[in-house]
Amino acid sequence: MTPLDDLLTADAKTARSSVIREILALVDLDDVLSLAGGMPDPATFPVDDLARVADAAIRSPSGEPLQYGRTEGMTPLRAVIADDAASRRSRACTPDEVLVTTGSQQALDLVGRAFLDPGDEVAIDDPGYLGAIQALGARHPRWLPIRVDDDGLDTEALEAALTRGGRPKLVYTVTDFQNPTGAVLHPERRRHLAALADHWGFLVVEDDPYGRIRFDEPVHPPVSTWTDRAISLGTTSKTIAPGLRVGWMVAPPPLITVLARLKQATDLHTSTLSQQLVLDLLAVPGWMTERSKVLGAFYRERAGELRAALAEALPGATIAEPRGGLFLWADIPGVDTTALLPRAVDAGVAFVPGSAFRTGDDPTSTFRATYATLGPTELREAARRLGSVV
Repeated sequence: MTPLDDLLTADAKTARSSVIREILALVDLDDVLSLAGGMPDPATFPVDDLARVADAAIRSPSGEPLQYGRTEGMTPLRAVIADDAASRRSRACTPDEVLVTTGSQQALDLVGRAFLDPGDEVAIDDPGYLGAIQALGARHPRWLPIRVDDDGLDTEALEAALTRGGRPKLVYTVTDFQNPTGAVLHPERRRHLAALADHWGFLVVEDDPYGRIRFDEPVHPPVSTWTDRAISLGTTSKTIAPGLRVGWMVAPPPLITVLARLKQATDLHTSTLSQQLVLDLLAVPGWMTERSKVLGAFYRERAGELRAALAEALPGATIAEPRGGLFLWADIPGVDTTALLPRAVDAGVAFVPGSAFRTGDDPTSTFRATYATLGPTELREAARRLGSVV
């Protein structure tokens, strides 16, 4: 009889385990304080508001929130997302430019399936979001890592790579409070990236899951302000609740049509009930604006606690000052953080080594820590445990 493993496709046999999945497994260990996964604190979930709109949605006379829906998403929700995109980029946006997805991770998968054949080149933040590396990596691209500094993706380095012969189909970047470094793409670099896309013909995939969680950073226009060669990704996972799994992409209508066809073969449509809950919250004037202020204040305090605790526990480390989002980036010179992680877990603390955010396998002394999940006392204890291991 043929072994079951022999029935697997080549892709299934070579698929790498999700680092995110392994991180979430660490969160479930009772004796481990996790600085690893970027899981929002449940205390921030708008439970009362969700309970109110959920009751109304479930009891809706039309039954629409419990029924099958359009692959593209509920039209009223797409209209709300389009209006927000229009205000951000100061130019028109219609619901036909919006595709609602089952979290922004599905959006990344759809982008890879729509635009990448094996061997196509992809330029990506270095270090970059590990979920994007996994989703786009499933298409077997050639990676073109472009360094990230305090001002985000180095577009001068990207231009130099293009001049040397680099020909990416896609350029992927997290624009606001980049995962993992927390960097913000400078406004001039956004303009430059848009100009490069128009000149060289590639597509920009700008991901913005954290832009609503701001400390003192001003709001900057998206790259799509200056070019039509951009797909903008968004999600409610960090601002409302990740369990709803409601994300979206904004792109020119012809691209949305193709992406919707691919999505239809995957899940038919994103949960209509989740979409209805999100719609009913976002449709309230000022609801998200006020929520952003609350989230910013909540996580600013946590960020300060963790940064101060790590500075005390790791006196030789360089620790970036968070400007928003959920993550802090640090460097411990001379320490291989990949090798450090198992010992840290044994000591009761977890983090994500910097190697997880790179397309290669080189060791690194950097790591990412989140201040989103633990309370102030736990954050200080986690830093103390990490310091004792180092």
